[in-house]
Amino acid sequence: MPLVRIDLQQGRSPEQIREIADSVQDVMLDVFAAPPGDRYQIVTEHPRGHLIAEGSGLGIERSADLVVIQIVHQGRTTDQKTAAYAELYRVLAERTGLAPGDLIVSMTENTKEDWSFAAGRAQFLTGEL
Repeated sequence: MPLVRIDLQQGRSPEQIREIADSVQDVMLDVFAAPPGDRYQIVTEHPRGHLIAEGSGLGIERSADLVVIQIVHQGRTTDQKTAAYAELYRVLAERTGLAPGDLIVSMTENTKEDWSFAAGRAQFLTGEL
């Protein structure tokens, strides 16, 4: 169950934001094999000028449509991660028209003891999950 943060600048409609979130979830299901109904997303809109990302010397052009996705997960392979990068861009470009330079994705891996879903218990360790 990946935990996904989606950061973007203000200005999109609720429908556009939902399309981005749904697109990301579809990739989590398809590429990361997340179980159906296992959706943990935090979408944060930032005022214009509060999401700053330069091209890192790579000649990348960014616009106000920038989307930054951070994924916390456990147990995904390098192949799954690189497939997710490509599929996230492909799906977002197809569904929302996102430009190549307007997507940044970062992944962080953790372990079962790093999760508590409720009541102060580590459900992976207690056997509840």
